Amino acid sequence: MNIYVNNKLHEVPGQANIAAMLETLNITSQKGIAIAINNNVVPAAEWKTYALQNDDKITLIKATQGG
Repeated sequence: MNIYVNNKLHEVPGQANIAAMLETLNITSQKGIAIAINNNVVPAAEWKTYALQNDDKITLIKATQGG
């Protein structure tokens, strides 16, 4: 299935959820991450159950330290 993460095309296994997508993208730590799918924020508590759909537009934001 094709999805877009921060406007870049990625392929993930069919019937993937957000947690599986993060694993596919080699994102091992989920701390400081916010995710919106098709402009709707998805709480971290739902990442293991939220089923992705083909052509979803995902915005992934990582918090960074600094000032």
